[in-house]
Amino acid sequence: MTQHVELQAASGPEVLSITGGEAIARMFIAFGGGVCFGMGGFQLLPFYDAARRLGLRHVLINDERAGIFAADAYAKVSGRVGLCDATLGPGATNLVTGLMEALNAGTPMVVLAGDTHRAHSWKNMTQECRQVDLLRPVCKELIRVEMVSRIPELVRRAFTVATSGRPGPVVIDIPEDISHAVYPFPVSAFEVDPIFARIPALRTRPDGESVAKAADLIAAAKAPVILAGGGVHISGAAETLTAFARALNIPVAHTLSGKGAIPCADALNAGLFGRYDRIANPLIEEADLLIVVGCKLGEIATKRYTIPSPGKTLIHLDCVAEEFDRTVPAAVKLWGDAKLGLADLGAALAPQAGGLAARWADRPADISARMAAWREKVGERLNSTETPVDIARLLTEINAILPENGYLIADGGFAAHWGGLLFNSPRAGRAFVPDRGSASIGYGLPGAMGAALAMPEAPVFALTGDGGFNMMLGELETARRLKLDFTVIVINNAASGYVKALQHLMYGQGAYQSSDLSEIDYAAVANAMGCRGIRVERPEDLAGALGASLERCGGPTVLDVVVTRDPSKMLPGVDSRTVQIKPGDRIA
Repeated sequence: MTQHVELQAASGPEVLSITGGEAIARMFIAFGGGVCFGMGGFQLLPFYDAARRLGLRHVLINDERAGIFAADAYAKVSGRVGLCDATLGPGATNLVTGLMEALNAGTPMVVLAGDTHRAHSWKNMTQECRQVDLLRPVCKELIRVEMVSRIPELVRRAFTVATSGRPGPVVIDIPEDISHAVYPFPVSAFEVDPIFARIPALRTRPDGESVAKAADLIAAAKAPVILAGGGVHISGAAETLTAFARALNIPVAHTLSGKGAIPCADALNAGLFGRYDRIANPLIEEADLLIVVGCKLGEIATKRYTIPSPGKTLIHLDCVAEEFDRTVPAAVKLWGDAKLGLADLGAALAPQAGGLAARWADRPADISARMAAWREKVGERLNSTETPVDIARLLTEINAILPENGYLIADGGFAAHWGGLLFNSPRAGRAFVPDRGSASIGYGLPGAMGAALAMPEAPVFALTGDGGFNMMLGELETARRLKLDFTVIVINNAASGYVKALQHLMYGQGAYQSSDLSEIDYAAVANAMGCRGIRVERPEDLAGALGASLERCGGPTVLDVVVTRDPSKMLPGVDSRTVQIKPGDRIA
């Protein structure tokens, strides 16, 4: 029996007599919903049926974790709201890690979770669990739908919350009886404000008095440095920040998520700071003023809260007031949007900009010289001819071949750290997409799917370890079914490399426990699954293999790169520094 009934009233306002599930689908479409990732169950069948009939693009995935990771990357790359769904119980619980990623990373998402029929709840219904209690701590807001008539209102709220302030994921929990119920909705109920379809939906400026104080501090500084975080990309402020830095000759260091706040080739780019750096950490210590933009100054960025050293003067610009003074006290707190805050700072400093730029005129050359010296120092690793392949050489080849409009998606652990350290974002903007909200393993393959769907004409590389690839290998079927062109580069070291490297560093040669994996030819696996697989065992073959992978084939390519098995060379550092470990230290 069909549940879909559309009725037009003979007189008075037009109405649509439709199911709750269809009402949700219509609201997603009204907000310009791009792609929804999910795996259905009985509770959401009306939503799925409406998606089919109304043209909402929906993608069946093989694991809900992959679906929410794909939606997260889709949102990060496109700026639109990521959409995904899951059935009750195990479907909903599989969303937890992805929700944590989106919440901590500021990713706008609306997530639909089916729930039990309210007439039978808590009578041991199949797959029933306290999913509302489980999901609430890892989302920005959880909206439980208790009346079918309120669906348009509550979905509007979900998009508003997801895209305002620091963006984040909103879960809509919909009971089975609400999803299947038919209700006469006024057609006008499906009208929406399109500004809440993408980020940033709303912007706010810092107050003028605080901007003036910050401008005075900058004008009086001798050696200021900008520290840029992922909030720069959430605000769409990369070009504004780049122009601000260039106008005044102020160097810019960035976090993993902030890479691309200024092009990596820019003379003012000081690279990654914190746990892994090239030249940025000493530069921060030399600075007398730090301008922090869209950065939470968490553990990785501060090298476990040791950078900057105590006493540094700080200006902190962020759209979330709760981040001020959380880890480092700020002399001036600029509460507002990063793009507008930088524009206001630039305007306040405009009368002095020429003099300040002249005062700091030698800084671009200084940063370039330091970066050149670093490259020369580590050149042996960056251009290594060792077999198996050195990961630094792999990143060198990726930098040489990935086009300027390309994206590098980075899985958690090794991939994000090596990529953050060595990948050169060619433009101002988010070309490097790591999962730093949760640093979860398994993001690489589904993240590439989301990015490829968001930017189908752009080249997409994903960097993942063999462990992360193992977690999501089944999604090759999804990517093949969707005919998505992207390349997954598997760092194949037959180990949980991050753990093995730390065990080697802390306990010595041979002291490894539960960190080794089987030797697997992932190119052969990809070919067996109907995808294109290429195996690379020698560094001289990297350029050709990467070039071949950029040739579109109507499906995904797996580039299986056999990298070093030496645990002493696995950590994302490329120089020969000796790391001294003390009890309680975490150096990686």
